[in-house]
Amino acid sequence: MRVGIISDTHALLRPEAIEHLAGVDHIIHAGDIGAPAVIEGLQRIAPTTAVRGNIDADAWAKDFPCTARIVLGGRTFYVLHNLNEIGLDPAAFAFDIVISGHSHQPKIDTKNGVLYVNPGSAGPRRFNLLIAFAIIALSDCAIVPRIIEITPNRAKARRKPVTAVPIPRDECEPHHPFVGPLRKRVTS
Repeated sequence: MRVGIISDTHALLRPEAIEHLAGVDHIIHAGDIGAPAVIEGLQRIAPTTAVRGNIDADAWAKDFPCTARIVLGGRTFYVLHNLNEIGLDPAAFAFDIVISGHSHQPKIDTKNGVLYVNPGSAGPRRFNLLIAFAIIALSDCAIVPRIIEITPNRAKARRKPVTAVPIPRDECEPHHPFVGPLRKRVTS
């Protein structure tokens, strides 16, 4: 199973994101959606779970929760916009993966056996930060997260190979640690 992770679109659903999310089984939007058309566009690609962020204050956003718990591929995801506002211990709640946004800085990390993924911002460029999203591949014995950088307005896409390091389930390989974030740069 492949799960697309996107955040901080700020009312902009980039064609590059649409292209690279095609074929995922589910999409998670970690807030700062910006406009209902973003979610409508994502739902045309795959079933979508979204939470609202700090800019999602208009009437259209009231039906989006501040947090979400979802089980995909046998893994429990906890989704919120701002990781600094988590207010619970993900390991104590047996969450496998925490998805957040807000900082606009892509990051993959683990803490106490929980994978934390911030896909960065796929919306308008802010400062010199990457324009990015993430894809998480799930299998019975591994979680493989990957940050995908979008570089708009390029004539041809350059794809770099990605070496994936699995995060094993305890029953598969109990002592194999996750050794670092994976990044893939996509240009179009």
